[in-house]
Amino acid sequence: MNQEKIGKYRWTICAMLFFATTINYLDRQVLSLTWKEFIAPEFHWTNNDYGNITALFSIFYAVSMLFAGRFVDRMDTKKGFLWAIGVWSIGAVIHAFCGIATSGILTGEWFVGFEGAKEAIGKVSDTSLIISTSVSLFIFARFVLAVGEAGNFPAAIKATAEYFPKKDRAFSTSIFNAGATVGALAAPLTIPFIAAAYGWEMSFIIIGALGFVWMGFWIFVYQKPEVHPKVNAAELAYIQQDIIADRKLVDYVEVSTTKVSFKDCFRYKQTWAFAAGKFMTDGVWWFFLFWMPAYLSSVYGMDSTQSALPLFILYTITLLSIIGGWLPTYFVEKKGMNPYAGRMKSMLIFAFFPLLALLAQPLGYITYWIPVIIIGIAGAAHQAWSANIFSTIGDMFPKKAIATVTGIGGMAGGIGAMIINKGSGVLFDYAGQNQMVFMGFKGEEAGYFIIFSICAVCYLIGWTIMKTLVPKYRPITDL
Repeated sequence: MNQEKIGKYRWTICAMLFFATTINYLDRQVLSLTWKEFIAPEFHWTNNDYGNITALFSIFYAVSMLFAGRFVDRMDTKKGFLWAIGVWSIGAVIHAFCGIATSGILTGEWFVGFEGAKEAIGKVSDTSLIISTSVSLFIFARFVLAVGEAGNFPAAIKATAEYFPKKDRAFSTSIFNAGATVGALAAPLTIPFIAAAYGWEMSFIIIGALGFVWMGFWIFVYQKPEVHPKVNAAELAYIQQDIIADRKLVDYVEVSTTKVSFKDCFRYKQTWAFAAGKFMTDGVWWFFLFWMPAYLSSVYGMDSTQSALPLFILYTITLLSIIGGWLPTYFVEKKGMNPYAGRMKSMLIFAFFPLLALLAQPLGYITYWIPVIIIGIAGAAHQAWSANIFSTIGDMFPKKAIATVTGIGGMAGGIGAMIINKGSGVLFDYAGQNQMVFMGFKGEEAGYFIIFSICAVCYLIGWTIMKTLVPKYRPITDL
């Protein structure tokens, strides 16, 4: 009798998660690639204004992550993901109308096009009023974007836990998490050119519309694996192998209606370890994502189209993060480690690569390609680290708590990102205006050297805290 061949539908789900994450990061990047050249001249923004917007986005995202995880656990994966991407796509699109809204508030001219709004705003003499009004409107748009985007990772991690056994989760997570890199990669090759050809407003509208296309596919593609007609019995057995082996099928189908509370999750050191790791490291990635276009503009005088190739190369290098999913699998299968030990050993290795950021500014005088390559390597290390830290949740917690714990960690990461983004904006303005000198660097270059140095050591600190809190594999069995 021939044994049924294991199906591969789980990789279709992984591909959908990949495209969702790609769209997520495309929407997030539009502002960073348009503010310096297109938006700031129109609304008279400074680095601090942009820093305020990105910092508040980070805190909105952080708080929303806390509730997004709970929302996804209650709504379940399919509906939760649809709500998340629908809200963030609306948020992405409404950025385009901030100029018209600014015109309406300041001049009473509401029914004008994008160009008409620019002309009306240009007639307003009080620049401080233009700044405060436009910044407030962009903050609102970022708020809507943040609320929706907060649902992406809790839903994606939950879907991964539903469709992949523990030994494959880091690899599958690294694949869909590579969507962050691909989104960041595609952004500089598309957004500046859309903005230059059709106006910055259309870049928000065109990129934001991609989410609605994804929703149409997700409705028909996703169902639970145990009821999906395209998941055959052999594939379902492969997906359930951990639960079958441990005789914990009840955890898989989750017949229990018991809901996990925040208080329940905070009782465990595993939650605090995950949150600490996210707090220490998420801000580094967000800094690279939000500030690298401005860095190339401020330090090397590049406009958005000139920086497209360096940013493309930078984010291409981060695709090396796919190794982050393979390495722990190697430790588990070839070295006999348990999944948590394999992930922690992998994360320690990845934590050393960001130390190269200490050399980004000192060697940047030779050519801008050196910091671009170094930051690309640091970005790859982050994404590899990220794939593994997310997978530790599925290793430790039952599926009914995964999205909630992911949300808690995401909130911690968002707080860390808020601190670094706000601090960067203030520091860069101060350093530039006062021509601050630090370690041989002057002006904004000194500011970037300081932030690069902070980013370089965050991963080793985060790993140390995690290892101290949870030194060995300890799955949660009483939730």
